[in-house]
Amino acid sequence: MSTDTHHAGAGMAPEDLAKAVGATMYEADACSRALGFELLEVRPGYARMSMTVRPDFLNGHQICHGGLIFTLADSTFAFACNSYNINTVASGCSIEFLRPVHGGDVLTAEAIEQTLSGRTGIYDIRVTNRAGQTVAMFRGKSAHIKGTVIPAA
Repeated sequence: MSTDTHHAGAGMAPEDLAKAVGATMYEADACSRALGFELLEVRPGYARMSMTVRPDFLNGHQICHGGLIFTLADSTFAFACNSYNINTVASGCSIEFLRPVHGGDVLTAEAIEQTLSGRTGIYDIRVTNRAGQTVAMFRGKSAHIKGTVIPAA
């Protein structure tokens, strides 16, 4: 069968496929692992990750560098938009920083698919601190590319 009609994991339930894709991606994601990001949950169109704000994540103002908050949100976005086992990349994204984050805090990013139409999707990622306060909002636009995360058998 062609890969157009028979995707890897075609016999798996969508939730199981999303978890398998997440595990495969996380193992291959040296950046997220090196930064200490934890993959907490993956479902179709959804992902949740966390990170502890280490001393080396602080900028000259002694608050978490915005680039690291962005990276957490971007990684979470990647897990959500690849959860269908179709290779997907970001085609654009933006972030709004809403409150400062201090060292030792734990951030959680939750990515939720807003729309998926054809080869493109839009995902909103809310980043919260340990107290549950929203510290940043990220919006990502995704684009499907060729191939699958888990290769066809």
